[in-house]
Parts: sequence; C-alpha cells; structure tokens
Amino acid sequence: MFLDIETIPAEKEKHAILKEIHQRKVDKGKPIGSFEEFVEGTGLDGAFGRIACISFAFDDEKVETLYGDEKEMLKKFWKAAERADLFIGFNLMDFDLRFIYQRSILFGVKPSKELNFARYRNSPIYDIMYEWSKWNSQNKISLDTLAKAMGLPSSKGGEVEGSNVGKAYEEGKIAKICEYCEKDVELTRKIYKRMIFEDTKEEVNEELF
Repeated sequence: MFLDIETIPAEKEKHAILKEIHQRKVDKGKPIGSFEEFVEGTGLDGAFGRIACISFAFDDEKVETLYGDEKEMLKKFWKAAERADLFIGFNLMDFDLRFIYQRSILFGVKPSKELNFARYRNSPIYDIMYEWSKWNSQNKISLDTLAKAMGLPSSKGGEVEGSNVGKAYEEGKIAKICEYCEKDVELTRKIYKRMIFEDTKEEVNEELF
C-alpha cells in the first residue's frame, strides 16, 4: 500500500486551548514565536492538526483519495488497509503513519493493523526516506530532491504544495490538495520501484549518466 497524507492546522474551535498552551510555553521562556505561528505549526502535530486527505494505492492500481469528515476518512483508510501487508511511503515513520495513528486514537477509530514502528527495518513499514539514507539521520533527503536525483518528474510545481496546503484548504481548494497528494503517491510508487530495482536499466533516465 503506497500512501501519503496532507495535513492542516487546528480548527478555530481549538484556538482557546492552544492559546493556553502557547502562553505556558512563553512564560517558560521557550522560543516559540507568535500565536499565529504556533497554530500554523499544529499542522505537523497529530494532537491538534487535522488530516485534509489521504491518498493511497495498492500495487499498480489506481490511486484513491479520501477527504471530508476526518473520522470517516480514518475508518475508510483502516478498512482499506486490511489488504496491506506492506505500507510504503516517504517519511511514514515520523509523519504520515504516526499522524494517522494519533488522529485515530483521538477519534476512537481502532486501526485494523497493529503496526510495529521499530526502527532499522523495512517491514511492515517501508520508509523510503530512511531506506535511502540507510537510517543515517544526518543524511536525510526530501522527496523532491530524490525524485530529481533519479530523473523522475517532481510532484511539485502546481498550484498547491506542502507549504501552502493550509491556505488552499481555507480557500476551499480541496480538489487541488487531493490532486497534489495523489501525485506524491504516484511519485512514491516510482521511487520505490527504483529502490528495489524493479525498473529495468532501460527505464532509467540515461541523462543521469
């Protein structure tokens, strides 16, 4: 199962409690920035951030995307995940699957798979970022950079990218967000095939050599 998610900051209903948390950090002298910056950062935190969409694909099948009510998204994702024996993605360990698990806990949606997040292995989670660096945390690479190194078309360059997903969501551009997420899944699949040498030599961009 190839997968990717797009996340957004906490909803306004959570701002009151976030202000309390932000103020406590300020009182302790932590360099946390403005409240607006703090809220923006929740988009990377499963405790308060939200999932805008989840895109996934099995083997060479068409990419599917879930969006809308977050709890329903999670239910549908874990139902689909019953088919999976290997979860493949970029930075799954530290972000996508971790975020999905955290949101599942908060919504009371029990995962259909008991995944082991133990490090230094590539099953049941194949994290492309770590497999590329062979678990060297000092040598991390971005998905876009790795794609360029492999001569693959980048998923970036469209109207929506990771840095402006929150703004796009506020503007009602969920379709564009889903499109971007789907492109990341397609790119992830291509990179994975290269990583496991499933691509033939002829398919490799000869310009790289």
